[in-house]
Amino acid sequence: MPADRDPRPAHLLTDEPLADGVISRALDAASRVNGFGTDVAATLAWAVTVGADRPAHRPVVDDWSLLAAVASRDVAAARILEPHLDALDVLDQAARDGFDLDLAPIGATAASSWGVFAAEGAGMRLEAQHAGDGWRLSGTKPWCSLAEHLSHALVTAWVGDTRRLFAVALRTPQVSARPGPWHARGLAQVVSAPVDFAGATAVPVGQAGWYLRRPGFARGGIGVASCWWGAAVRLRGAVLEAAQRPDADQLSRVHLGRVDTALWNARLTLQTAAATIDADPDPALLAGRVRAVVVDAVETTLAESARALGALPLVADETYARRVADLQIYVRQHHGERDLARLGASLSEGRGAW
Repeated sequence: MPADRDPRPAHLLTDEPLADGVISRALDAASRVNGFGTDVAATLAWAVTVGADRPAHRPVVDDWSLLAAVASRDVAAARILEPHLDALDVLDQAARDGFDLDLAPIGATAASSWGVFAAEGAGMRLEAQHAGDGWRLSGTKPWCSLAEHLSHALVTAWVGDTRRLFAVALRTPQVSARPGPWHARGLAQVVSAPVDFAGATAVPVGQAGWYLRRPGFARGGIGVASCWWGAAVRLRGAVLEAAQRPDADQLSRVHLGRVDTALWNARLTLQTAAATIDADPDPALLAGRVRAVVVDAVETTLAESARALGALPLVADETYARRVADLQIYVRQHHGERDLARLGASLSEGRGAW
């Protein structure tokens, strides 16, 4: 069996991921989805059932393990699942923080599929205004993944000079999702394009600034890194298989050693974050460090697997080629040197003592 098609998922804590009932049920259900990861509607329907199956206040490491396991099965499926789970966590935290959340005006139910649209872009601005019958959103929001397929989203919008989070229905005449531009070869089906709002009804979620300040924001950022890690672990399997061939040379083992140590280090980092984030006085800094470590491991894995395996799996193995292309796009949610510069600025200001 080709290593990239090994059905055993990556797991953050043990080598027995099916011991977690949620992960087991999610992967079992995934095996029955035709077009898992490629058929957006079918994969979204699966994601909604996974979100409904999670126990309330589930330990963060369990969710990160779930995301890693799904990404090891299919990168695009994890990319579809992660924002839905993140949105559910945001809504749950808002309710626990005492905010009144009446989602009836936007028709949200347990069957809703959710995205989180918080990016900003030059020349685009989404504004929220309070009218007599509630809040309305007008303007354009960039980088809205799957907006054509989702029923609802959590969206940041400007209220004066501050940003505030709102819940909004996407399948209304006041919301128009653009089909592109999206010429990506990786994550081709997970279109991330602008959405235009024209007085769309919205429900505020928390006070102004709450979304970015809440501890769960850092947890969500590490959840994305867990997806990156889980996706890269499957590439390690392909490099391992190559190094085990009878004709394997020393260089193939060098490539394997580099991949293994990078991903092992990232796994330890994710485990440490899971064990300490609830008590960490600066979870945002922790998330920045974790994401940087995981990105380095992913980049090392992509580079070393390319050298170890050459062009053959990229042109002859559809599953492997799609995984590489999807992961290369997904990991660009980390902004490289810019994110490192923000991390360095925090350290230079005296934060993050060891």
